[in-house]
Amino acid sequence: MPASSNRSKLSTTIAPETRSFLEALVEAGKAESMAEAVDIAVAHARRAENRARLERDTAAYFQVLRGRARTAEARLEAALGQMVDEVEFDD
Repeated sequence: MPASSNRSKLSTTIAPETRSFLEALVEAGKAESMAEAVDIAVAHARRAENRARLERDTAAYFQVLRGRARTAEARLEAALGQMVDEVEFDD
């Protein structure tokens, strides 16, 4: 993550395993500093939260579909499923 001049100072106490995790990110070269390691960890958490929200919203969308919209979605699902079956994935 690029350094930003728009950063806020945060002083807190964290669990030893959290510190070890953040230090491991720095030592592995995945982050240049502890601050960047925190940013990376938060970004991962936010992505997971966004995925969960998208999953909930998608499920809710399909629960309220009726009539022609439900039929169209079912056809699309079947077509996409068939296309995926035809794709060869290399191991």
